Amino acid sequence: MLERIPPRERRDLLIAWLAISLSFALIFRDLWSDAVVALLFIAISFVTAGIGFILHEMAHKFTAMRFGYWAEFQKDTQMLLVAVVLAALVKVVFAAPGATVIYGTSISTSENGQISAAGPITNLVLCIPFAALVLFGGGILQLVGLIGFQVNAMVAFFNMLPLSVLDGRKVLAWNKGIFAVLFVLSLGTLIYAMSQFY
Repeated sequence: MLERIPPRERRDLLIAWLAISLSFALIFRDLWSDAVVALLFIAISFVTAGIGFILHEMAHKFTAMRFGYWAEFQKDTQMLLVAVVLAALVKVVFAAPGATVIYGTSISTSENGQISAAGPITNLVLCIPFAALVLFGGGILQLVGLIGFQVNAMVAFFNMLPLSVLDGRKVLAWNKGIFAVLFVLSLGTLIYAMSQFY
């Protein structure tokens, strides 16, 4: 599998992962009571946001490759800076670190919709084990579960918005019914995930 991820793509994924992880850690900074706790939240965000981000992009990549296309993630340095600055200033993560670019001229609306849906579906599936940690874990594991649950719910919902180059727009163009199911499911998951913080 790694041979299908060239060095430039690995580098872009690593940079985007670090920036997005830092952004998510910053939105929880009100809970940082001291330097040790701050480092703990940063480490947890690296794991939880890292898993969510990497698997989301790899879902796009390998779904595209299943259709016979070559695909690579490409970071957007400007949007990565925007994500970190917004998280630092207003505690909002605008998670658009780049995109998985699909190389092919004959990609159909159906293929594009399925490739796009693969990312948010991956994040929704990841919510399940993280939610289990919230419900059945304790201490650090429960905190990991909570942050992982919330991060993946946020990423799924944000990407299902039918705007601009986001996944939701391509899913809507492909199949309105599937779009509606994924949109409602991601919104409901996000509402439930955020309610677990209080």
